[in-house]
Amino acid sequence: MKVLYWVLAGVVALVLMLFAVSNREVVTIELWPLPVEGSMPLYLAILLILLIGILLGAVAAWISAGRWRRETRRLRRRVDALERELGATQAKLAADNMALTPAKAPTLVNSF
Repeated sequence: MKVLYWVLAGVVALVLMLFAVSNREVVTIELWPLPVEGSMPLYLAILLILLIGILLGAVAAWISAGRWRRETRRLRRRVDALERELGATQAKLAADNMALTPAKAPTLVNSF
């Protein structure tokens, strides 16, 4: 499985390098309402936009999974409390069984 991962990572890296070499033209990026303007290679502009999209998607997924993380924490606390309660109940039952069991008297064995 690790070999497949590294092969795919190598293929992706190769494709990105070919993309960068093929798109070295300088483009001007303007943000219309703002007086911001910058020049950069086309491949860098595209890869930065791709990276920003990936990061925004990751943040959106993390935020949307908050409900499930909260539910998991709640259930983990509930399981811990139930395990403590079960341990206490088992200890009480063991103590009650020991109290109810009559003590056995030592028996004498004939060695003849």
